[in-house]
Amino acid sequence: MRTYRELFGTPEFTPLFVGSAAQVAAQTVSGLALGTLVYAATGNPLLSGLAMFGPALAQVAGAATLLSAADRLPPRAALAGLALVLALGTAALSIPGLPVWATLVILLAQGVLASLGGGVRYGLLNEILAGGGYLLGRSALNMANGAMQVGGFAVGGVLVSVLSPRGTLLAGAALYLVAAAAMGGLRRHPPRATGRPSPAETWRSNALLWSSRPRRRVYLALWVPNGLVVGCESLFVPYAPQQAGLLFACAAAGMLAGDVLAGRFIPPAWRARLVIPLHLLLAVPYLIFVLSPATPVAAAAVTLASIGYAATLLLQPRLMELTPDELSGHALGLHSSGMVAMQGVAAVLAGALAQRTSPAAAMAVLAAASVAVTVFLPVHPEPSPGVASGPRRRSSGAKG
Repeated sequence: MRTYRELFGTPEFTPLFVGSAAQVAAQTVSGLALGTLVYAATGNPLLSGLAMFGPALAQVAGAATLLSAADRLPPRAALAGLALVLALGTAALSIPGLPVWATLVILLAQGVLASLGGGVRYGLLNEILAGGGYLLGRSALNMANGAMQVGGFAVGGVLVSVLSPRGTLLAGAALYLVAAAAMGGLRRHPPRATGRPSPAETWRSNALLWSSRPRRRVYLALWVPNGLVVGCESLFVPYAPQQAGLLFACAAAGMLAGDVLAGRFIPPAWRARLVIPLHLLLAVPYLIFVLSPATPVAAAAVTLASIGYAATLLLQPRLMELTPDELSGHALGLHSSGMVAMQGVAAVLAGALAQRTSPAAAMAVLAAASVAVTVFLPVHPEPSPGVASGPRRRSSGAKG
């Protein structure tokens, strides 16, 4: 599968694409409304930030307790059901007089559930696009997610002004209902694994996935270079308060270009060879920030660097090669949750460094650390004997 026409010609990809995009739009619009609502009620920027980004950090808890269900639930029912639960929770957040502590509890619960949703979604994507289409499909989902985030913040700002934050939350709940309806267009797939999901089973599967040295290297390569550069991006506002929006837009444009390049134009034979060059491209342009460049130079560096995010796309098929089919959803969910967690850790680290030095110096330090991780953590392109610590992979034709 090499073209987007072929991709959208796959019957089940379109409902998965629409449902995923609607869910990202709902998260973005609701997050902006909640941040505004909590800040108006408390005047506390920390609580406001937790309202917007706390659910992403809560995915760590979901990765530690719920991910065993990603391969043990029927995907269509799980995705539609989760969207409905998120719609209900978002509607509850709009209740007048809801205490801030109750708001945060609901938000964190939504974040935990989101980690399970990612595992189910990407495991199903790997299943319906068997035969080499996963990378192109994930590229299309990434592009839609980026567009929905940019558009969601823009539209969300208008809705907050026109409808009020509570009205915007109801609009977010409606978008979750759209996502649930779209997921109803999927056909029934049986679970990929048997047994009851539980926190203990999640821990066992996490340990199994982490026990293989090649898989560990892939996970670290997926999480650390990427996360450190996101830490650089977290300093755009203190670096250039008036031009931060431009820098974020340049980062989004570069990432979009990288997704198109990786998903559509890089031949399969070149993918493994380009992982390290793209990871270096992701970090090296940020080294120029040690000179505190002017905005045009900074914008060009950020755009060029963000193309390197495509390395993450190219590594995901490698992760699937090293993972038993019955753990594919769990493995991809662990990747997503770990990546979000590392980005949060890097943002905190970036802020601490910037306080002791300067935003420009902190960005350069994080970029240098990303380069060092890339150089000293090579991911070999060919599987090593015994890399799948667990059941052997079944052929794609034997999938449920």
